[in-house]
Amino acid sequence: MAIRRIPAVATAAILTGVAACSAPGDGGTGGGDGAADSVVIGVASEPDTLSPLLGYGKDGNSKIFDGLLARDADLGLRPALAKALPEVAEDGLTYTYTLREGVEFSDGEPLTAADVVFTYETVLDAKTNNSARSELDAIEKVRADGDDQVVFTLKYPYSAFAARTVLPIVPEHLAGGQDPNTGDFNTEPVGSGPYVLSSWSKGEKLTFKANPRYWGGAPEVKTLTMAIIEDDDVRATRLRSGDLDGAVLPPNLAATFKDDKARRTYEAKTYDFRAVTLPTAGKVTGDRAVRRALDLAVDREAMVASILEGAGLPAYGPLPANDSWFAPDVERGQDLAEAGRILDAAGWKADGGGIRAKGGQRASFTLLHPSGDKVRQDHALAYASDAKKAGIEVKVESATWEVIEPRMKNTAVLAGFGSVGDPDFGLYTLLHSTLAGDGFNNMAGYDNPAVDKALDDARRSADETERGASYDTLQRALVKDPGYTFLTHVNHMYVLEDRWAGLTTQIEPHEHGFASGPWWNLESWKPAPSGQSEK
Repeated sequence: MAIRRIPAVATAAILTGVAACSAPGDGGTGGGDGAADSVVIGVASEPDTLSPLLGYGKDGNSKIFDGLLARDADLGLRPALAKALPEVAEDGLTYTYTLREGVEFSDGEPLTAADVVFTYETVLDAKTNNSARSELDAIEKVRADGDDQVVFTLKYPYSAFAARTVLPIVPEHLAGGQDPNTGDFNTEPVGSGPYVLSSWSKGEKLTFKANPRYWGGAPEVKTLTMAIIEDDDVRATRLRSGDLDGAVLPPNLAATFKDDKARRTYEAKTYDFRAVTLPTAGKVTGDRAVRRALDLAVDREAMVASILEGAGLPAYGPLPANDSWFAPDVERGQDLAEAGRILDAAGWKADGGGIRAKGGQRASFTLLHPSGDKVRQDHALAYASDAKKAGIEVKVESATWEVIEPRMKNTAVLAGFGSVGDPDFGLYTLLHSTLAGDGFNNMAGYDNPAVDKALDDARRSADETERGASYDTLQRALVKDPGYTFLTHVNHMYVLEDRWAGLTTQIEPHEHGFASGPWWNLESWKPAPSGQSEK
């Protein structure tokens, strides 16, 4: 088996200049609020917390905080708070980081190795409500060696460990005196990043100001406002009116800006996929035959063409088909005949209305999707239409996340997942049985011993060939015993005013808006030269 690696920058992201270039500010807002050095971005949701101790910014690119390492445009690791990449012992069990000199938190206090130790130990503490704790399972202990050196000792060789150290570092002198679950630090954070939180109006907007103490140099964008606008159509309308400088948009709405001479569209490749969670506790969704039939009933290619307008890929599992870890023999098309045979063999027989039943139980279940998300709504409706062709009734309902969360252990949800950096980052929390029902981890309550073993083996192996074999096993097991119906991998679309230079995209995870997006490197943006904008 060939050695597999995460794709390089050539495939990392594409920049689509579908809008003609214009002079800076031509027809634009000059920063949404009128200031030339400010940027206002419309996003669909806001975080519950801004504390890394509870998971905020764990994948990097936080504007308030820095990790020991960060990612560049290619997703390669580069030093951030550490002055260099870690020194790794030959046995792969010890990682040593030396801190950059002179770094201060935005309140003027120095950042030291003690802050790093405090951050990791607090995240690993079972009393801290961090649902991503399992991502740091490999750590046996972390200690400071003086003020400028941090040493991690691992329980087992974990080849992806360095990528985990993009975790943002918090100041012990502030967060250490609080309950990490309820303290003020969750909404009043202090970090060492390029921006500081200026204000937060819940459900409306977050405003960030440039950090004058930032070790990387003062950003030229002095104010960043993230406007919380759940409805896709409203975001597009506010962008068009000049109320926003940029926005996250679904493909169909991004396409409406193609002739806008003052704005530019960016399309980012992603690991972000849409899937239907199929709770194993459900009377219908808990039946493996039903899950297999649904997997065969969906027309993924039609969803990519009609819903995403080609901006994505069919999802045959949690890894995209263009990923180097993808098992190519798991690609499959719609097969309603085979879906019917599976249901017949399992005792699900069609009634007079075309909906199957077994032992008095109709093959019917509810599918929730978040309101305001047109892409998920369209996926849900297409899924229901395909399922009906196989004799399964899917009742689609729109709801807020406040309504969805208490129901998602027992009710199917049109969900979004996906992480970058290493297969372990997204697959373990999605599928491992030990995380069943743990918040948004393993929402389906999936429990497959073969998949658990593949996840554990891949996590603990330092050999890429062995890891590849484990992930191949996992992907094939998901075809035979799906806990989710994987639908599409979704490219992210952004439209922004064309008055700044330096904008690029990375390969992005599911979570995007606050960190991922063309503003992932906002602190490096420069005003576009007068009379010309970046091509």
